[in-house]
Amino acid sequence: MKILVTVKEVAEVEDQFEISGLDIADSSLEYDLNEWDDYAVEEAVQLSEEHDDVEVVTVTIGPERSEETVRMALAKGADRAIRVWDDSIEDAQFLDVDTKAEIIAAVAEAEDPDFILSGVQAGDDANGATGVAVAERLGFEWGAVVNALDLDVDEGVAAVHRELEGGIEELTDIEIPAVLTIQTGINEPRYASLRGIRQAQRKPLDVQTLDDLGLDASVVDSEIERTAMYEPESEGDATLWEGSAEDTANELADFLRDKGVVEG
Repeated sequence: MKILVTVKEVAEVEDQFEISGLDIADSSLEYDLNEWDDYAVEEAVQLSEEHDDVEVVTVTIGPERSEETVRMALAKGADRAIRVWDDSIEDAQFLDVDTKAEIIAAVAEAEDPDFILSGVQAGDDANGATGVAVAERLGFEWGAVVNALDLDVDEGVAAVHRELEGGIEELTDIEIPAVLTIQTGINEPRYASLRGIRQAQRKPLDVQTLDDLGLDASVVDSEIERTAMYEPESEGDATLWEGSAEDTANELADFLRDKGVVEG
């Protein structure tokens, strides 16, 4: 069995940042593995430990810089990695959901996985749609916002718990091949051990271009255009109190009385 896991390097913005053109300046960004994808990687690795003959392959769309993030997924137990990048992707102003889904689906068609696991969303753009869009292109069944998973390999069925609105959970069976988007809390992602980090340096990391995947450069064309990047003006001033809990509680109480929120 083969499990394909989508991973993404996301940027975290410093409290004080600068804007450069239509983006936040690189000097104000720190990069790391997307939180939701970390849980997807862990779930795939646990499945590989529970069942025989399971290969875990990660796929990411990102520049050479992202290989450090990809190697962390390999250090946690993934067997090999695929990174998709070329000049057409680098020159694109914005990669929308359709573009990312098209690229990942092309990788999946070449890899022929039984499962595709994706984080529910990414910490930067938070679209929450890529996994389901990939399933639609491949004609796979799918389950979104999965917070528990029990796989029956012999029957080819995954029993999943899905988190719905209003605190409701749905238990359903999904036939594989399938795409599941993984919610945080489904497991406890492991730390990469020193041994795992060393081993990750020797694991295969294949860099592919759009041409390698049989895709035309036009796949990165998007109807979405970023027209401006700016820091919104504050509509009010925040009041901060420093000190012990007792002191700040009294100051907050006085503040609320002055504003007429509470009486007395």
